[in-house]
Amino acid sequence: MIPPKPPARDSRPSLWRFVRGFRRDILSAQSPRLYRAWMAEFRAPFIHSFTCNDPHLIDLVLRRRPMDFPKSPRMAAGLTPLLGRSSFISNGERWLHQRRIIDPAFEGGRLRDSFAAMLAASDATVARLVPLADGRDIDIEPLTSHAAADVIFRTLFSIPIEEEAAAGVFAAFRDHQQAQPMVNAGGLLGLPRWLHLHSRRTRQTARRIRGLIGQLVATRAARIAAGDAPQDLATKIMTTPDPQTGACFNHAEMIDEVATFFLAGHETSASALAWALFLLAENPDWQDRIAAEGTARDFAGMRGLAAARAVFREALRLYPPVAMTVRQCAHAETLRNRRAPKGAQVVISPFHLHRHERLWDNPDSFDPDRWDTENGKTCQREAFIPFSAGPRACPGAGFAMVEGPLLLAAIISAFRIKPGAARPVPVLRMTLRGRDGIRLRLTPRL
Repeated sequence: MIPPKPPARDSRPSLWRFVRGFRRDILSAQSPRLYRAWMAEFRAPFIHSFTCNDPHLIDLVLRRRPMDFPKSPRMAAGLTPLLGRSSFISNGERWLHQRRIIDPAFEGGRLRDSFAAMLAASDATVARLVPLADGRDIDIEPLTSHAAADVIFRTLFSIPIEEEAAAGVFAAFRDHQQAQPMVNAGGLLGLPRWLHLHSRRTRQTARRIRGLIGQLVATRAARIAAGDAPQDLATKIMTTPDPQTGACFNHAEMIDEVATFFLAGHETSASALAWALFLLAENPDWQDRIAAEGTARDFAGMRGLAAARAVFREALRLYPPVAMTVRQCAHAETLRNRRAPKGAQVVISPFHLHRHERLWDNPDSFDPDRWDTENGKTCQREAFIPFSAGPRACPGAGFAMVEGPLLLAAIISAFRIKPGAARPVPVLRMTLRGRDGIRLRLTPRL
């Protein structure tokens, strides 16, 4: 079966339709022509944007001249109550300083160090699913969120999700998701920052999350000072100085970054895993291939999970968790012979790029074997950006490509999965989710 796309809506350039559609669901507010177009220009009062699917143009924006196309403050406006001035939304020298501290924590050797924590979270996930594997129709999204949050807390702070502080952050984050629309209308329209009004509930849930994270950071700082802190990601990041300035993150900066790790690491991994399980439910032959490989009980065993890795990569192609990102022209530019003024928004949509009809063979088909074909290899280099690309690529990409296949292999080795009663419809909230959840049926694998 062909994996579903969002329903197409009227694509006439009405400002009201544009804002209303973006607040409700960014993806379905887009024109279906973007699955074939190299670029699309949109103009309305307060908004001038260019959606880019041309791989050469994407390479220019993300890799060759990223400082000329900084992150757009319009899209970041909705995230500032939670993330402050973190590396996810900052630009310029501040962003460079943040990444010089963060990037060493995710180098190759650190993945091996984090594997035991990931494995423990994987085993705990399978145990939580056992009572639900009786063939009933269940929404898998809350369960993959639980699993991804467990991985984050075990690798970042060496505590399981059941620990009181971790459970508090996880519960508060769910409340924040319900309170926070993906798009802040004031930010989208380019209004002054003081007009980026957030709901009272959004501000309250963000304060609660940041307060709980602040307690974790303060406790860890005390343990670092006492010399008995575990050597996990939090300790690594808190004790790494900027090699150029010698400065470490202060308390507020560390709260910003931990909130970002939780958002970027937990939300994105949960989304990708849920969609991968849905795709496997509709393709039982790939379930059998993954089950035949077994699971990985040590880091070296990850090499044997070729089918799980191919399926997870295909899920990232069809359902990229960060389905859209927006940059801004720092100067006037010419984009495919179109004049883009300073401040114009440059929209890059992995959801459309990964299904582009002029780039991919059978773009809407689930085909994990495509990664071994010439077209698949070419598109992986030029048109596959689930973690973005260039200097601003997600520092946790390698982490995700261990975590995802590991969890997928563990779940499929333990359970058979069938589709639920209703096929999910993708919508973009903080990440790409099912409009009414992703419903599946699990039974034990004998």
